[in-house]
Amino acid sequence: MTKRQRIHAIISGKPADRCGFWLGHPHADSWPGLLRAFNAANPNELFEKAGNEFAHISPFWFPDFYEGWPFPCAKASDCAPGPLAACETAEDVARCYPWPDASKCHFDKCLETLRQTGDVYRASGVWAHFFHILIDLFGLEDYFVKMHTAPEAVQEATDRVCQFMHDANETFFKLAGDLVDGSFIGNDLGSQQTLMCGPDAMERFVMPWFARFAEQARRHNKHFLLHSCGAVGDLIPRFIEIGVQCLHPLQALARGMDAQTLARDFKGRIAFMGGVDTQELLIRGTPDAIRREVRRLKETLGPRLIISPSHECILPDIPPANIVAMAEAAAE
Repeated sequence: MTKRQRIHAIISGKPADRCGFWLGHPHADSWPGLLRAFNAANPNELFEKAGNEFAHISPFWFPDFYEGWPFPCAKASDCAPGPLAACETAEDVARCYPWPDASKCHFDKCLETLRQTGDVYRASGVWAHFFHILIDLFGLEDYFVKMHTAPEAVQEATDRVCQFMHDANETFFKLAGDLVDGSFIGNDLGSQQTLMCGPDAMERFVMPWFARFAEQARRHNKHFLLHSCGAVGDLIPRFIEIGVQCLHPLQALARGMDAQTLARDFKGRIAFMGGVDTQELLIRGTPDAIRREVRRLKETLGPRLIISPSHECILPDIPPANIVAMAEAAAE
């Protein structure tokens, strides 16, 4: 079974010879130590030696995607009002921002990278992190308040952001064809303890577009993968109903996201990717502790499991030896 076949089978719910492995996206400052730990000359050699089986390659990452970033990007700590903060109606939203046109998107560099990608599962498509973009457009507090005080404005902004991404994906998937295995989108809907907003707001403003992105993936013969950090266990039944086939990254210390709870409630109904704790274990644990945890995760959540860090951006506070131990245990 090839690497690509293995991950495809795991996400499809078909028999695979073992659990899969995704190394993640190392932070720029982590690369020197990881290259030394794996005795690799470059990132490609590192991924090969680590046994990586999954690649996430989004058009969003490439400079030719759009001339000028189409949406604001606030700092994570910035709670300042965004350009739509004063909007109260759909009409206000329509005229308060220079909304991007998906026909101006370009995908050549992303497609060329996909053509050069080897025997790994390829997750791609526009990242569609609309929940984050709407926070930037309204401002953190204004976004959540206006879900209640100006829902028409929030709905209009949601539709405009998501329609742009949906249209961009439509063009991209037609061009990419079999170069792409799965549509992968990301929206962090949970905090450490609970959801970022109430279930009614999630159902009104988030789930309908998740359903549309899932339908789009099916129509193009792609899997539908969803990234959401935080305590999102309460939403997993809806994710499954909508058509999410793989959930990432399983923030292990968030409420209800531990392996035992996920296995009890959802094992076999959805594939999981992640779960190796990056808040405590990978930072402070020993290589032997990492190996034991990976084996436990495989036993608890397998076979529909892709071992990966519980946050894909491997930060430099994680000892490289622990990443080696994770990769070795994943391949057992």
